Amino acid sequence: SGPIRVLIVDDSALIRKLLTEILSSAPGIEVVGTASDPYLARDRIKALNPDVLTLDVEMPRMDGITFLRNLMRLRPMPVVMVSSLTEQGADVTLQALELGAVDFVTKPKLDVSHTLKDYAEELIEKVRVAAGVKVRALARLPDPAPLKTTDAVLPKAVPKHFRTTDRILAIGASTGGTEAIKEVLLRLPPDAPGTVIAQHIPAGFSAAFAERMNRQTGLTVKEAADGDLVIPGHVFIAPGDRHLLLVRDGARYVCRLNDGEPVNRHKPSVDVLFRSVLQAAGSNAAAALLTGMGADGAQGLVELREAGVHTIAQDEASSVVWGMPGEAVKRGGACEVLPLEAIAQGLLRAARGQSMAGTG
Repeated sequence: SGPIRVLIVDDSALIRKLLTEILSSAPGIEVVGTASDPYLARDRIKALNPDVLTLDVEMPRMDGITFLRNLMRLRPMPVVMVSSLTEQGADVTLQALELGAVDFVTKPKLDVSHTLKDYAEELIEKVRVAAGVKVRALARLPDPAPLKTTDAVLPKAVPKHFRTTDRILAIGASTGGTEAIKEVLLRLPPDAPGTVIAQHIPAGFSAAFAERMNRQTGLTVKEAADGDLVIPGHVFIAPGDRHLLLVRDGARYVCRLNDGEPVNRHKPSVDVLFRSVLQAAGSNAAAALLTGMGADGAQGLVELREAGVHTIAQDEASSVVWGMPGEAVKRGGACEVLPLEAIAQGLLRAARGQSMAGTG
């Protein structure tokens, strides 16, 4: 037991001071040291043996990616990246997640005092989750405020059932999700059913993530825009500050963006996406809920399964955090519980009408 021991690595003295104050104020977290560059960090990791590292993306003497690559090879440990809300910051952060960083936070706007509380809560929660991934079980954090339900954005309605041969795949994810989504998309063929995705990610990062998936997979991947046609071989990722909804427009499926309230503290929300898929596509859809902390998407998966949609939850062993899929399984929302490498085939099998509905 004992506190989560954190080492802060950042070249800015102001950011080191801010992160130290925030994390030191949280019960069960101890900042054991700071370092202004990767060389000092290397020595302090050896001397202090921290449980979690916070790592700046842009570092002097050695860039954060090179340091992270060496760290994960020689001394793997949970890392939370501290990133800037820039195009370059987004790209480097996505590289860091590929190398094994657990999650990231974006640097606060230091001149806007009212943003500090939200930033502090996010940082503390993500450090706790990171510690639980490799070190010990994560203690459940109290919710800071009552959560909005999906009804706040999209009220329940009787699903419309259309005669169509078009199929839809829907995917939701959070912590660890950028890499999990990549693994699923890499295993989908170029003519896979149209796919809609809600990944918890900040605005400004979703476009970079979509562009990265477009380069790395055989599919056409883009950040969703209002009115985009959802057609085979195309993947649409929700913008980081909008809910993504699937709607029916005559014989076509179309993306709609919604600027409603956060649901389960998230915008985009997986629950909102899943409910819209249910209402627009009904049993013509198949859905998967991947790794992530919290419970967003769990109720949506339940609603889909109850309506006869084939649903898949990622298994615990292959999840970075088995929060969202684990909650879906607990609530009976998953027809199947599959390892990450089997989820693409599970979705395709369901889309072809060969699902194993009722199992799991």
